[in-house]
Amino acid sequence: MTATHNPRMQQILEGSIPVMLLRLSAPNVLAVTTMTAVTFADIYFIGKLGTTALASLAIVFPFQTLMGMMSNGAIGGGVASSIVRALGSGSKTEAENTAWHAFIIASVMAILYVLILGLGARPIFGLITDSNELLNGSVRYAHIVFGAAPIMWFTFMLAAILRGTGEMVIASNAVIVSGLIHIALSGALTLGWGPFPELGLIGPACAMVLSTGLAGIYLAFQVLNGKARLKLRSHKLQWHPITDVMKVGGLGLINSTGLVLTVIVVTALVGRYGEDALAGYGLGSRLELTLVPIAFGIGAALVTAVGGNIGARQFPRARKIAWTGAGATFVITSIAGIVIAMEPSIWINRFTTDSNVHSMGVSYLTIAAPIYGVFAGGQTLYFASQGTGNMIWPVVITYTRFLVVASVGFTAMIFDWGLNATFTGVAIGLAVLGVGQIINVLFTPAWNRDRT
Repeated sequence: MTATHNPRMQQILEGSIPVMLLRLSAPNVLAVTTMTAVTFADIYFIGKLGTTALASLAIVFPFQTLMGMMSNGAIGGGVASSIVRALGSGSKTEAENTAWHAFIIASVMAILYVLILGLGARPIFGLITDSNELLNGSVRYAHIVFGAAPIMWFTFMLAAILRGTGEMVIASNAVIVSGLIHIALSGALTLGWGPFPELGLIGPACAMVLSTGLAGIYLAFQVLNGKARLKLRSHKLQWHPITDVMKVGGLGLINSTGLVLTVIVVTALVGRYGEDALAGYGLGSRLELTLVPIAFGIGAALVTAVGGNIGARQFPRARKIAWTGAGATFVITSIAGIVIAMEPSIWINRFTTDSNVHSMGVSYLTIAAPIYGVFAGGQTLYFASQGTGNMIWPVVITYTRFLVVASVGFTAMIFDWGLNATFTGVAIGLAVLGVGQIINVLFTPAWNRDRT
């Protein structure tokens, strides 16, 4: 199948960039809105249980986010990138081969999550807190979420296949509907609404497993029913499709680890200031991590749009697409960040009435939130880079941010500069990531093959 025989690919390669990006990103933005609502709902319901429950969730949340980033953003992005580049060059057979091998990769990753964070949660979380109460709560939550890791991994592989063929609406519909189901189940299972059992802290974990499983069933039906325009059939095990996915997705795994490792290190540093500080920072950092899916909402469209044009060797068009998408993300998230920095209570008051937790959360958001636009715009360019198939420099930038944040944080701890110094290090790191990704698009060979 050539690109000209596929109306989706023809629009990606030849259509108006704003119109094409709107068509590809609008479903993702709606899906992201739902994902954000899920985040709000979970911490709202857990907040009803008290500060200890919020602090327990703050411990496990970065790891849960890491699994979502890896399955949907990293490996999922690698799968979508590989498929769309193959279709852009006119090779449907290569795209189908990649789709099959995506599930082999997902199987390995799911097993690792079950073993490391499902069965091994206690010693890992024990590195973050020495409170038995916090540790027991976070471990119970992790047993459910990571024990069911195969459900998330297979669901997001199906979504990635659809994104790679330009079928954003189908993939996004699954996220939207499952998100709404999750919200209802999270409240019902956490607080014991009506006939549902009151499960407390593990309510959102059970809701996630059930709702994601339903999404997976829907997506499997759509792919097998031909909506992806690819035949999902077994292929002989080959290294080429695996390496093509992993040169994007493998580095994406490392990148996702760097993003969340930054939050984990800061979480451990903040934990030295007590349970209230940890709960307050957990509320603030959750807003930061919420912006990653917002960047993904537009970024996922850029993976497809940039990847198709890179495959067709239309490099100037690929760059123009990337700047258009990143600019839109920057504007949206800058407005949100500045508004919340000026009035942090808009966010904090929704989740806690504890004055100490509120104070800690306000301190973090006042310092970090003004930089959110630069950070999210940079994250969008990171996703756009997945479409190029070359991810070394974007990952280097992520770890540069990690080193900056960790260095400032540990220096603040050694010299007893206080909690706000650690928060300032986080803000500097956000700026480093955003500016670094801009420099990557401007100057690295992956983005400028026609100029070298």
